Amino acid sequence: MSIKHVDKAPVSVLFRTDSRAVFEIPKYQREYTWGSKDWESLFDDLADNDLGYFLGTIIFINNTDDALGSPKLQVVDGQQRLTTLSLLLASIYSSIATLKSSFTDDQLLAYMQLKKELVLNEELSETRIIPQTQNFNFDDYKGVLAEQSLIKKHPMPARAGLRRIKKAFEYFRKRLKDLTSVNKDLTPIFEMLTKVNAAQIVTIEVSTHADAYTLFESLNNRGTPLTAVDLIKNLLLAQLDRAGKANIDYYFSQWQQVLKYLGDDYAIQERFFRQYYNAFRRDINNLCKRTEDSRQYPLGILATRSNLMDIYEKIIKRDPVAFMDEITESAAIYAKLILSLSDDDDEKPVDGYQTLSYVQGAPSYLFLMYLEKKRNALQLTDTCIAKVTSLLIKFFIRRNLTDTPPTHDVTRMFMSMIEEIEEQSIIGDNIYQATKSRIVSVSVSDIIFEERLRGHIYNENYDATRFILCELARKYMTVETEIDLWSRTGNKVYTWTIEHIFPQGETIPDSWVDMIASGDAAKAKDYQADYVHTLGNLTLTGFNSKLSNRSFLEKRDKEDKEGRNNGYHNGLSLNIDVANQDTWTVEKIHARTERLVKEAMELFSLEDGMK
Repeated sequence: MSIKHVDKAPVSVLFRTDSRAVFEIPKYQREYTWGSKDWESLFDDLADNDLGYFLGTIIFINNTDDALGSPKLQVVDGQQRLTTLSLLLASIYSSIATLKSSFTDDQLLAYMQLKKELVLNEELSETRIIPQTQNFNFDDYKGVLAEQSLIKKHPMPARAGLRRIKKAFEYFRKRLKDLTSVNKDLTPIFEMLTKVNAAQIVTIEVSTHADAYTLFESLNNRGTPLTAVDLIKNLLLAQLDRAGKANIDYYFSQWQQVLKYLGDDYAIQERFFRQYYNAFRRDINNLCKRTEDSRQYPLGILATRSNLMDIYEKIIKRDPVAFMDEITESAAIYAKLILSLSDDDDEKPVDGYQTLSYVQGAPSYLFLMYLEKKRNALQLTDTCIAKVTSLLIKFFIRRNLTDTPPTHDVTRMFMSMIEEIEEQSIIGDNIYQATKSRIVSVSVSDIIFEERLRGHIYNENYDATRFILCELARKYMTVETEIDLWSRTGNKVYTWTIEHIFPQGETIPDSWVDMIASGDAAKAKDYQADYVHTLGNLTLTGFNSKLSNRSFLEKRDKEDKEGRNNGYHNGLSLNIDVANQDTWTVEKIHARTERLVKEAMELFSLEDGMK
């Protein structure tokens, strides 16, 4: 990481009147997001602390080409703080402007300097801070300054009072008015001005966006932190703007489409950018490789959170237009994998993608994205991709239950599978065969998998256990009897949950001690330790049922207030050998475990080739 310059200085030096420096927020950074709590915190911190209060860190890139021109500092972190400080200073200017005839000499000088801190050229409306353009931020900002006669006339945009820039200014105006509400003495306002100008800020000038991102991970700023995805966007649109692409709004809308495909979850967005590189690294590196570079992957062998910005900065700077097109196409494919929206309402998701998401198969998305994007060149049919997906589902349930292969090896495995396809020019159904061969080679044997299924599976992995139970229940469903076992309530809790038939609580109810151990409490405790978390003692119940420590017959026959069976007569085939019982014993738990293990082995078999 290269840091060009670090300095700690008061706001008055940052905005010093003899400097032509401009702090520009990149056009397509996130909009101004601070609200009343942030404004209150800033104002109170300045008012309640001594001179020199520390306000945090600002990171910027100096994009100035002309040494004689105004330094244009691209703010990549700290825009919320800088914008808010300038609005506070503008409100101070507004609050004292009407009484300037009564100023002392020192106050008049402070007033005149304040205007120069905010505005470089009144006639040209050159402002020290240039907010970004989203949601009328810059227009609202200029409207506020024009109303205070800080710049030449600029119309206040419609509905500006409903947006944050104008609201922040009015908030500070009110707080300053409260300071002078008693005797109209302006001294408290000038004291606030002194505190703002004396407040300390650390400025860090870096060379690249990648350096900025590295700093984000180690600095704890007051401002709203930017993510790697934000920075990729900022860099991409800045490069497009610098390349003279006149219709920058078109590219911004294209970026918005990418995010629309990926959804609002940042973790998914970041995962996509890592997986995109890892899936297509050969093609990407071939385009970016320099003649003298002998390395196969000069941009990086693997995209991780720590090197993501460094990789994408190099990709984007090579050809931002091509990158935008590529990333948009790949995001549309990714939307199919994560079951997000699609531009084609008639397009059906590949059979199994929904199930793959349930089995926590996201690490395989880089492999499937590669297959989907290159399906024509690889001569892949829907049937072949569905077969691969089905195989991946079986792989992940076995992996998640046995932790083999280890989590950190899974991504590299899929990247290696892509490399094998490329190097050996594998196409068509042979891709399925190659995938199957690799999956079999890294997965545990049937013997080990069966041992885990027979064991205390609930304690081994709750999510894997729930998936197995759901798949066993779905096995016998028809179109008429189909139930969505993955539905969630309003607070995101699964409607259908795992139920222990023989209770797992520390205190075993007397009815269960009598039934399962003929009244022997110690034996019942031993049985509980041996059988309670095994597959044969687990089932699924719905409608927010709370069977808990009820007797077996109460659990079996329970109904909710609407008369729905939310006990073991709930219609799931999974419960067929529980619902027809009058008692529940360890022998029946053992027999049911045998049945369910046999069905699970058939359901998740990798077929031939197992050891």
